[in-house]
Amino acid sequence: MPSLSKARRGVLECLTEQSGPVPLATLVALTGLHENTLRGHLSGLAEDGLVSRERDDPQGRGRPAWLWRVRHNEVDEYAGLASTLARTLRRTSEQPLEDATEAGQIWGRDLAMRHVSRHEAVSAVVRTRDLLARLGFAPTGPAREDTADLRLTRCPLLEAAVEEPEIVCNVHRGLAVGALGEYGADDAEVDLVPFAEPGACRLKIAQSLKRT
Repeated sequence: MPSLSKARRGVLECLTEQSGPVPLATLVALTGLHENTLRGHLSGLAEDGLVSRERDDPQGRGRPAWLWRVRHNEVDEYAGLASTLARTLRRTSEQPLEDATEAGQIWGRDLAMRHVSRHEAVSAVVRTRDLLARLGFAPTGPAREDTADLRLTRCPLLEAAVEEPEIVCNVHRGLAVGALGEYGADDAEVDLVPFAEPGACRLKIAQSLKRT
């Protein structure tokens, strides 16, 4: 994962929190950045493969505006496979929920190793929140050094979660546990409440205070 400046990281986080692609004017209003400055950050993020753009639907005369969105290619590649694996676990495993959690932990550790955090000097909790954002969960809410209470406002494996909610949500809980462990927080307690409120699951993390 490329190293990002504080300003460019702020633009990426702003895009991650949106429910869909947004025009430049919306990002100007949300970030407070000048239009030309924002264009430069978006171009850099696009070159790094972190965001993409698409044309809006025509709205009368003139060329339609560009809409910007975060790219989540890593998860998109696994979406169809996740549905198949969830059904297979349900059918063949004697303990599908436990096996789903274990699979998620392995996945979380692998992702944490492959995606180097931009927050190397801060806690495992914050770094895990960053990873979840990178994967497309669009987490909102406080993430401090040793605790987090996050609303996961997107599900990158939503189709699979609708078909097999218990299994997929246990995979996601395991993913958080695995990432925390890879970042040095093996003692973290993780609680995931699926569909805790309209449009969001709730992820709570608590660990003994220590730096990674």
